[in-house]
Amino acid sequence: MSTAHEVRARDTAHHNWAADPYADALQAGHGPLFLRRSDGWLLPLDVERWCAPADAVDLRILDRCEGAVLDVGCGPGRLIAELAARGRPALGIDISEAAVAHTRGLGGQALRRSVFEPLPGEGRWNTTLLLDENLGIGGDPRALLRRLAELLLPGGLLIAETAPVDVDERIDVRIVPGSDVLGTAGAPFPWARLGTPALLRYARPLGWHAIDQWAAGGRRFVALRSRSTSSSAEPPKSTAVISSQRARKPSPDRPVAEA
Repeated sequence: MSTAHEVRARDTAHHNWAADPYADALQAGHGPLFLRRSDGWLLPLDVERWCAPADAVDLRILDRCEGAVLDVGCGPGRLIAELAARGRPALGIDISEAAVAHTRGLGGQALRRSVFEPLPGEGRWNTTLLLDENLGIGGDPRALLRRLAELLLPGGLLIAETAPVDVDERIDVRIVPGSDVLGTAGAPFPWARLGTPALLRYARPLGWHAIDQWAAGGRRFVALRSRSTSSSAEPPKSTAVISSQRARKPSPDRPVAEA
């Protein structure tokens, strides 16, 4: 059960990501846009790449996906759009209305939802994606990893992008455009930055085990499996969590799948 502090932190983050300047940057297709720490340190957000079609690094990640795919923090939807073009069952979730609208406009399925809220197909997803800085969601890596394990079927696959350096920090940040690098707008919200060693330290006690690590295009990734209820080495079978991407587009009052 979430504490009052966790709920307030998630509500604050929801407000910041759902509002300007993030929405403005997605609609424009470019930054500059940053996460600003209280000491003035800036983390550039790669809006141009997020808004572009999936690149070669992305395509190799999608080739690793199994069965039905849940993209957590899907942003403007380049990965969901590519999965849709492949005819793969996939759903993106994001707390930004602009991101969800952009994803649907590309032909993908997406819901405006936090990963900590009830979601379709809980416990039946084959693969979850946690890319593009989204390992920081909520500022609590343990809580996020526990939640992802709830969403996946036993032995399910998580592909996460880690920081390109060995870092383990929980910080308060603001979303700021290039015109406001002093960070005077927006309320701070909790975030996390983890390198691969830190992610593995948090994941192992929760029953996750790493099956691969790699670097490509200046980015770093880890593939992990959730705890399995079976001792068999057989990979999990694909579960039809949502309808085909070629089905009608979802409407706000009718989710793409039943929870």
